[in-house]
Amino acid sequence: MVFSAIMLFACTPNPATIETSMPTSTYRFLALGDSYTIGESVDPSERWPVQLAAAMRAEGLLLEDPIIIAQTGWTTSDLLAQIEASQPQGPFDLVTLLIGVNNQYQGKDIESYREEFGKLLELSINLAGNNPGRVVVLSIPDWGVTPFAEGRERDRIRAQIDQFNRVNQTESLAAGVHYVDVTPISRQAAEDSRLLAADQLHPSGKMYAAWVDLLRVTVTQILQPKR
Repeated sequence: MVFSAIMLFACTPNPATIETSMPTSTYRFLALGDSYTIGESVDPSERWPVQLAAAMRAEGLLLEDPIIIAQTGWTTSDLLAQIEASQPQGPFDLVTLLIGVNNQYQGKDIESYREEFGKLLELSINLAGNNPGRVVVLSIPDWGVTPFAEGRERDRIRAQIDQFNRVNQTESLAAGVHYVDVTPISRQAAEDSRLLAADQLHPSGKMYAAWVDLLRVTVTQILQPKR
């Protein structure tokens, strides 16, 4: 599956550039995840964290380009290990978390996912200055509607994605973080091929733009109190 490809990208602005091109009162952004966060098969400018930062700047909220810790194929355990290895330095004004599709695809146990997702939530909150109100969890998209899933049990994939999303939503709400459900948008790809990248598995920049439209209200609420 394409999820086994490897890609790690950290998009962080040059400090000198920040000082000369942005006013003070900029906001730091950390995006944690897998292929959906790194934007497998799309141009770097089309990745949803990059689009989100640009959208916020257009609204006058100077969100820096994201630091991205994500790689295609990662499960929750992989992401935990990489956060430990890279030691990102908080606090961040915004932390996003989207992880779990590879747990589902690889047949990982749902209770293990619950435990590891909970640890990732704790780390995310810590990196957000111990403020759960600065953390946003995105739901897992449904890859079962894509051409890649042709010949597979699409209903079973859908049911499992829903099960994993029930876990991450429950844990997110219990932790007091924000939760944004992008799964319905991902399922629109069954009828609109423009929502898929050229690999016919991952989202296109167009789909990511639709995610950003959902995220804008929440992220604006998060950042506005700092104005």
